Amino acid sequence: MIDNQIFLSLLRNRGLTNKADIEAFLTPSFEKFKHDPYLLPDMKPAVERIALAQKRHENVVIYGDYDIDGLTATSILLDAFKSFGLRVSAFIPNRFVEGYGLNLEAIEKLASEGAQLIVTVDCGSLSHKEVERANELGVDVIVTDHHSVGETMPPAIATINPKRTDHTYPFIDLAGCGVAFKLVQALQGRLPGLPQGQEKWLLDLVALGTVCDVVSLKDENRANVYWGLKVLANTRRPGLKALMAVAGVEPERINARTLGFVLGPRMNAAGRLETAQYSLDMLTSTDNMQALGLAQKLEEMNLARRAEQDRIFRAACQQAEQYAQHPVLVLSDPSWSHGIVGIVAAKILERYKKPTFVLQEMGEQTKGSARSFGDYSAVKAIRASDEHILKGGGHTLAAGVTMETTKVDDFRRSVNNFYSESISSSQLHHLDPPTDAEIEALSHANEELVEALELLQPYGHGNGEPVFCCRNVTVINVQRMGNDKQHLKIRFSDKQGQQLSAIMFNCHEEDPEVGQQVDVWIELGINEWRGSRSVEGRLRKLTAA
Repeated sequence: MIDNQIFLSLLRNRGLTNKADIEAFLTPSFEKFKHDPYLLPDMKPAVERIALAQKRHENVVIYGDYDIDGLTATSILLDAFKSFGLRVSAFIPNRFVEGYGLNLEAIEKLASEGAQLIVTVDCGSLSHKEVERANELGVDVIVTDHHSVGETMPPAIATINPKRTDHTYPFIDLAGCGVAFKLVQALQGRLPGLPQGQEKWLLDLVALGTVCDVVSLKDENRANVYWGLKVLANTRRPGLKALMAVAGVEPERINARTLGFVLGPRMNAAGRLETAQYSLDMLTSTDNMQALGLAQKLEEMNLARRAEQDRIFRAACQQAEQYAQHPVLVLSDPSWSHGIVGIVAAKILERYKKPTFVLQEMGEQTKGSARSFGDYSAVKAIRASDEHILKGGGHTLAAGVTMETTKVDDFRRSVNNFYSESISSSQLHHLDPPTDAEIEALSHANEELVEALELLQPYGHGNGEPVFCCRNVTVINVQRMGNDKQHLKIRFSDKQGQQLSAIMFNCHEEDPEVGQQVDVWIELGINEWRGSRSVEGRLRKLTAA
């Protein structure tokens, strides 16, 4: 047991007070958190229908999604279904053609090509019309999903979704890839081909999808990601090996941040610019040279995505100034690709500290994404604007919406009215970093503490990187960094003369003055440069002392 007092204080503040709970969290047991998959709704009929498809040698199609969760879930089922002896292929919708979720034309195309069973991943819970059409064409559908559900389920053979209320599964925050993995676990007891224990080789995909979909890293998700990172460090997949090599990632040093900020964006770039099929082909490739070529293509596409994202962000900032009095920003332009606007919405929210919709005007229709925070639900705001939209859905903090272009102004008024009616107090405190523990002397921010913090990995939603408050420190140096001087590096000193440097990325606040007494909130890490190591902070917040 670590005896660092700041670390132990942090654990207590996170509700971990006894030895058993601490050990269970720091080293989560895969078996302990491997809940019975048959507690999920409709798991039994799903398993039986898939077993029948295997017996009849039917054509099974995995209907995926173009984000990382959908791509990894598709890869999981492709890998496992082949092991179970199924005839299986995959269909990934194009963001710019079919859009998100089941699509009528795609269903009809798959049926005409001989599909007899469609298994969705990361979509389908609200696709009543599309499932009905599949049934009319003689194609059975099994839905696996984790998004919000309606009052009734689609007329599928099964709808496996932990967000349903008619089940006793103990953890509802699985990602789409997590739900797909539960289906695999259930099938292991019904079909030969994937012996117990061998499913753990799928955890590299589960970890990647779970982290990138920003679901809570608690309970089963934490165990899957914890062990999935270890599998990923030794992955058998040529595609993931190639992607790590191209991105300059050392497998033995991979962590959740690597997935969310290095590998994930490269895979997402394909679907944002052209087609996510490139990413699926990379994930499922068995040829090293083919995998390397695909990984290099994703690298190039990610560079193009970043350049386009920067252009849209600059234009969106200019437009945001026109609506400075609005509590909710609704920004739109014909030249902003709806494959990229979701990222831009997140950056606009960070910059202006307001819920944000960023939309692309596409002729008669306009389509885009929302990002929110605090008590303002993006998906509820969309539903409250139902008369102005064609379709929309998602989650509290992230959502998508489509409307007629002539309705953009009406929609802007509606979501702002919804804010006025539903929010009665400032939401800015929701953006403040938490205080996991106080550091009274900067000498305590040492390598021993940083090494102890590594035990809390993987970090993510529900288990954020620890933030420490250091009070009454003195600013002794201020430096602007980056091509546009957008980053701020500050060096502090405490009353004992101990010093610490910290960087705030994309800082739009005024620089503090040298000699000023401040309180700072920081995350801690190790900076390695030319063979030397030092503790350095990532500055999250700074206020006058």
